Order: sequence, then structure tokens, then C-alpha cells
Amino acid sequence: MKNFFAFDLHQTSYRQEILAGITTFVTVSYIIIVNPAILQAAGIPREASMTATILTAVFGTLLMGLYAKRPFAIAPYMGENAFIAYTVVQMLGYSWQTALASIFISGVLFTLLTLAGLRSWLARAIPRTLKHSFSIGIGLFLAFIGLNDMGIVTLGVPGAPVRMADISTLPVLFSILGLLLISILLIFRVSGAILIGILVTTAALIATGTVALPSAIISMPPSLSPILWKIDFSGAMTWGFIGVITSVLVMDFVDTMGTLIGLSSRANLLDEEDNLPEIEKPMLVDALSTVAASMFGTTTAGVYIESAAGIEQGGKTGFTAIVVAMLFAASLFFSPLLTVIPSQAYGPALVIVGMFMLQSVTKFDFDDYSELIPAFLTIVLMIFTFNIGVGITAGFISYVIIKLATGRAREIHSGMWVLALLSLTFYLFYPYHS
Repeated sequence: MKNFFAFDLHQTSYRQEILAGITTFVTVSYIIIVNPAILQAAGIPREASMTATILTAVFGTLLMGLYAKRPFAIAPYMGENAFIAYTVVQMLGYSWQTALASIFISGVLFTLLTLAGLRSWLARAIPRTLKHSFSIGIGLFLAFIGLNDMGIVTLGVPGAPVRMADISTLPVLFSILGLLLISILLIFRVSGAILIGILVTTAALIATGTVALPSAIISMPPSLSPILWKIDFSGAMTWGFIGVITSVLVMDFVDTMGTLIGLSSRANLLDEEDNLPEIEKPMLVDALSTVAASMFGTTTAGVYIESAAGIEQGGKTGFTAIVVAMLFAASLFFSPLLTVIPSQAYGPALVIVGMFMLQSVTKFDFDDYSELIPAFLTIVLMIFTFNIGVGITAGFISYVIIKLATGRAREIHSGMWVLALLSLTFYLFYPYHS
């Protein structure tokens, strides 16, 4: 096993990988509860959706560990699930069965593009500055989610979309203490600092009666039959549905690519040219996981940015992903326990991980505005639109326009022209556009 995952090469151990896997799972496991809750708005039965969510995560993460050998977790994407539920189904009026057809079709297209080598070619076309901006933007995106989960940031008013929430409540105070605990443990280089912080905060909330223990520990998985292979291709055979497929395709492409590069940068997996070696492997896993997700009855699956939590705990190989997959599989029968870990416990972990991912800012060339401006737009639009895809596509388009306008077109890789055009289709066909 050590030879298969090259433990010596990556200077890791079973203990380090297992700890990283547990940390990643604890940070990602909220998707088991959140994804079905969102997709319920599309009419997908919540109980069956939970089973589909877990099976998708097991399939994708296990494949990531065994085939791609990367420490990344796969699960149904946040953002894409809301896009399907609220835009495709509620706003545009398609059935959830037809909406799943867009997931299946995009997954098949991604598989073909990956096997043809086009996705990895496009990934190599991205300039270094933009690659580093992905890491920073995702880090701040994570921190923003974490502050919201902690209860520190909440919705504001017109003109001030967010504001500080009431931080005098017990859950928020414990969450802040959890953040301080993780910070202090990290300063003293305590192994497993993030996981310790999550568990201690959860224990404190239980001890004070703020969080209740579940009524049961073990339960049988809900049946998948109401949503298994319920894809409606007939409803997808319309011109209007092309916009839906295009949006799903571009969102998945840029989210996965940005997340892969951002996480790999933090895990020191990039080569001297800031490319991820054999990037086609995790990309193929992402594509196949999306196909499987649609068959199970859920939405687009891909690499989770929360995998950064496990990477910070030392996860370097696919064994970390194997641990995550095993814990997801166990959650099929222990799902009641997942309700115990509240957002106030894992929110601080996301804030800390976001801080770690800021180190890429040191690699920016602040004197070259043609590089800096697209990177800046990528970062701020990721955060302020609460959409990773919007930030990345804006970065692609602005990079090409600025280089062209300043007479530096020769610096544009041929693949960047393709990415810019794909990004334009994202805005042209994005349903909110209409």
C-alpha cells in the first residue's frame, strides 16, 4: 500500500493520511444534509437524494484515490445544485428529470474531452498569475463561507449586502473560541489542530445543550428507487435547453479546473511551471463522477474546495481520498450522527484554511497590470458574486482583452482564446441573462 501511494516520495504516513481523510470528511460531510435540502426545492425526494449524494461521493472519491491518487474529495457541487433547483426547475420550468439530462450530457462530453486530452491542454494554457488567483479566490471564498457558518456574517440590507450578525449568542461565541483554539494549536504546530478544534467545539455545544444528540445512531439507508436513472432525455431535446447544458458544462469545467489548480498549489503538487502533472486523471474522475451522479439522481459532482482542510493536515496521496470514501460509505448507516456536527464547529476550519491559501499572493507580479488586473477580477468576483465560475470566466475574458488591447497578443496561449470564448458562452447562455 505504501508503495502504491508512494508514501516515501511524498514523505507521509498512514497516521498523517488517515488524520487528513477524517478532517476532510468532517469538513465536507455537510453536503449529505445540505444537497438534499436544496434539491428538494426541485421536487427531488429528500431521503432518496441523501442516499444519492453519499453514493456519488463514495464513487467519485474512491476513484480519485485509486486512479488519480490525489487527496481530493468528490461530491455533488454546491452552486450547481442551486442552479438546477432554483434556475432550471423553478425559474425555467423544466422538470428535475429533464434537468438531470443536462448533468448526464455534460458528464459524457467532459469524459470525451478529457480522453481526447483537450481539458488538460486547456488547463496548461492558463497563465501562472491566473492560476495563483484561483487559489487566493477559493481561499477567500472558503473563509467567507466559514464566517457565515460561524454566525459572524449574515445578510445585510440594500447597499450593504452583508453585515456582522449578533455574536453574543452561545453558539457564535463557542465558534469564535473554536477559531482561536485552532489558531493557537497551529502556532504550537499541534498535529490535527483543525480536527481537534472541530471536535472540541462540537463537544462544548453538546455539553451546554446548544446541540442535541441524535435520537438514533444507526439507520438503514433510504431507498434510491424514486430517483435512480429517472433522466428524461426527451424534454432536453429543445433549442432552449442548449443554454442549460452550456451553463452546466462551463460551470463544471471552470469550477473543477480552478479548484484542482488551487488545491494542488496548496498541496505542493504543481510542477515548476505551475501545472498539475497528469491533471487528466482527476479531470476524468470528475467527468465520470458527474455521469454517475446523474444516474443516481443528483447533480454535478466534482473536486471539493474543502479538501484543503485535509491537505493542511498533511494529506498528500490518494490514501487520504480512500479514507474519505470509506467514511462516506459508513455515513450511509450512521447518517443521524452527522447532524451532531454543527456549522459553528466546522466554520472555523474553513476560515483557517482560507488563510493558508493566501500565500499564493506572494507570487504575483504587481508591476505588470496586464497580469494583475485579470487576477484581481477573478478573486473579487469569485467572492462578491458567491460563484467560483463567474470569477474564473471573468478572469479568462479580461486577460485576453487586456493583452490584446495593450499589443501583447503574442503572450496569449492558443488555449486561452478557447477558454475566453467558452467563458463568453457562459454569460450569453446563462439563464439569468434572460
